[in-house]
Amino acid sequence: MAAARFLTSCSAVIPLGLKIIYTLFVCTLVPIYWRQYGPANFLWFSDIASLVLVAALWLENALLVSMMAISVVFFEALWNIDFFFRLATGKSFIGLSAYMFDPKIPSFIRSLSCFHIILPVLLLWLVHRLGYDHRAFVWQTIVALVVLPLSYLVSDPQENVNWVYGFGQNPQRILPAPLFVILLMLLFPLLAYLPAHVLFTKIFRAAGS
Repeated sequence: MAAARFLTSCSAVIPLGLKIIYTLFVCTLVPIYWRQYGPANFLWFSDIASLVLVAALWLENALLVSMMAISVVFFEALWNIDFFFRLATGKSFIGLSAYMFDPKIPSFIRSLSCFHIILPVLLLWLVHRLGYDHRAFVWQTIVALVVLPLSYLVSDPQENVNWVYGFGQNPQRILPAPLFVILLMLLFPLLAYLPAHVLFTKIFRAAGS
């Protein structure tokens, strides 16, 4: 009974138990991922979202939650489609979750990556609880304008963090590499963030209302 009250208690909007459990998970994830994949792996927008969400939960900050939602919900949905399609058919759909089936990666580490299943659901629930902050599009665009060139400068081309070297396993050869990164800096806000921003503006109440 006491445990149930603890898990359902909340500071204002978000249950305290959720904040603690999620924080403990991230504290477990970070050192393991750091050792397995290296620090540049945390430049993936999904990993950034998982880290920022710790602060967003404790602060109950609608802007941070909204930024992370427009940043990754669309891509996380694609990851889940690819993952469950591979589970069901044994064939890759678009390859986003291919590493989940790589026997060279320890199964425990792959299991930690199941946070990709929970993350979009959690973000949408948090936006529902806290409201959607309309400033998210501008601020997340600024984040992308910093993260994308940084991903190109410090990450390994084989890891292709945030697809800065091309869409797929092999580096793209059509455009000069810096020009391709600039193209991504336009595509992420226009093709991913803006549609999500418009959709969330329509279906969620405004933060603070």
